[in-house]
Amino acid sequence: MEKIIKVWFDSRRVYIETDAAKVYSRPLEAFPVLLEANEEDRLDYKIGRFGDDIRWPSLDEDIHISSFIEETAEPDYANDIAIIFAQFPQLNISEVARSIGINKSLLSKYIYGIKKPSEKRKQEIVSYLHSLGRGLMAI
Repeated sequence: MEKIIKVWFDSRRVYIETDAAKVYSRPLEAFPVLLEANEEDRLDYKIGRFGDDIRWPSLDEDIHISSFIEETAEPDYANDIAIIFAQFPQLNISEVARSIGINKSLLSKYIYGIKKPSEKRKQEIVSYLHSLGRGLMAI
């Protein structure tokens, strides 16, 4: 397997270069922790001993080279979950995720279209938001 030799960022993507002189990139939305991190924390990484992973100790984030090579899909910003959160930017992703019992990173990946929720999961999210709306209407 190729080994990571270099990591860098631009405003929207994270890039790696390998010892095979190949460059791979993924949108930062694929890695919500890195998306929310500041530049100093993003640059505070270590390439693993075997060259197949990257660790950000201050962010408690690890990414394997396979995330760049195997996951080729780009974000789908027009998915149902993304549209809901775009319409209501005041929704707190962390609190919504906690309330429905999923990881914030996973909900972020649904919102950014990196992962697609099952119909059951999508319904759980929508049901929670409906209940939140009913609670607000009762005020």
